[in-house]
Amino acid sequence: MSQTRRVAEVPIGDERLEGELVVPDDASGVVLFAHGSGSSRHSPRNNAVAERLREAGLATFLFDLLTEAEDQNRQNRFDISLLTTRLVGATHWVEDQPETSGLDIGYFGASTGAAAALRAADAPDVDAGAVVSRGGRVDLASSVAPSLDVPCLFVVGGEDTDVLARNESVFAELTCEKRLEVVEGAGHLFEGPGQLEEVATLAAEWFADHLGE
Repeated sequence: MSQTRRVAEVPIGDERLEGELVVPDDASGVVLFAHGSGSSRHSPRNNAVAERLREAGLATFLFDLLTEAEDQNRQNRFDISLLTTRLVGATHWVEDQPETSGLDIGYFGASTGAAAALRAADAPDVDAGAVVSRGGRVDLASSVAPSLDVPCLFVVGGEDTDVLARNESVFAELTCEKRLEVVEGAGHLFEGPGQLEEVATLAAEWFADHLGE
């Protein structure tokens, strides 16, 4: 499958955030990645998932939620309002690009990025079609759970007991189409054999089912 790939700087507020947009021919949707605390667009786990999504005919946009200077302040990594603002801004940028204009929007969030994904999906100026959370701190966005009307898939490692409990609590509050998948034996980073591949396959199927319908 042929695809176009370009690195871009996304202007959001006073900052310019670096990202990479990859668009397969005849893409059915575009998925924006919101990485977790201390990570970046170079996250090997998110890039592995992104590759699987592109194989399924989905465009991907991986970008840095924070500048290098901002990332030095640990508090910024947990500033969900800031991360959400950045994700919404990146969404509008993607919607304005000729390669992705008109494509359905999806969010893939990991750790703290999952909270930003849920909040962005609930934003009044965003029309998201699906959200997937991998080991997400969705509890940091629990206030929007009852009002979300976007199909949500939560994927959590069975050994990641604290995060699993947080996911189960927020999952119970969701009134939208929803699914909770527990990858048995997996920890927070899904580092065991085949575990990340299982996450990627679940995500690809979820987005394929809900974007470009």
